[in-house]
Amino acid sequence: MLAALLQMVVLMAIGVLWKHIAPSHISTHAHRRAITDLVFYLLLPALVLDIIWQTPLNTASLHISFIALCAISVGLMIMWFALRVIKTGKKQTGALLLAAAFPNATYLGLPVLGAVLGDYTQAIVIQYDLFACTPVLLSLGILLAHHFGEHQGKTHPLRELIKVPPLWAVTIGVALNLSGIEQPEFLHASLSTLAGGVVPIMLIVLGMSIRWNSLRLRFIPLLSLVALISLILVPFAVYMISHWISLSAQLITPVTLIAAMPTMIFGIVICERYQLDGELYAAAVTFTTLASLITLPITFHLLSLS
Repeated sequence: MLAALLQMVVLMAIGVLWKHIAPSHISTHAHRRAITDLVFYLLLPALVLDIIWQTPLNTASLHISFIALCAISVGLMIMWFALRVIKTGKKQTGALLLAAAFPNATYLGLPVLGAVLGDYTQAIVIQYDLFACTPVLLSLGILLAHHFGEHQGKTHPLRELIKVPPLWAVTIGVALNLSGIEQPEFLHASLSTLAGGVVPIMLIVLGMSIRWNSLRLRFIPLLSLVALISLILVPFAVYMISHWISLSAQLITPVTLIAAMPTMIFGIVICERYQLDGELYAAAVTFTTLASLITLPITFHLLSLS
């Protein structure tokens, strides 16, 4: 695990460096947005379609989705009860709820699990994220953001879901899979070529997305709470629930590690759009990402002992 994380850190460091040395003819934000759009609209849908088309969809898929929904619920509930004791403003409350509930399953989980456990985990990560996390984020998450933020426009969660290309890829992949249509070899080769760029580019984007200046001393207690919930308590709950529903041993380690991933990057967009405390959320992404370099190897070691 440590060796795999060090490889990830190198690519993230390249992203951090590129953020400062990228050609100045366009802004840093524009660089990151262009790279993110390439992954989000083209490369990631290709990966999703290629994998979902070929992955057996059975009760394991339902179990993965159920576990993901449980993880989101646990994160939300623990943070909700914690904020009944720790008084925060509405904008901070909304940002903290999102930060504690939604893991960076695809952007970090995909490369980490692939390097540590093997390529078979790609299907697990995609189902965990796109069968549960992303739909819930773009429905319940947006409703929470609208409630705690200051956005005055109308909220249309279904419209937001329709705008997500990877979800379209999932829908098409599931339809082709269940219809029994074989994937042509030339199409598999093309999709695999596109998919090959997802992991390195996502890690570079993750490095570019880290906001060092968001780490404020006044945020540390709240950031520590987010880290405790998302990196320790939620994966522990997932591990216990996995045993409770008699999940196969081949799935318990992957889903627990996905649940132990740091805060999802995409939430920054929601915080900015619905005027939550975007600086606090960005700090949570940075803080939990750095903390996960310590907690993930420990979690993996404990899982290997069980």
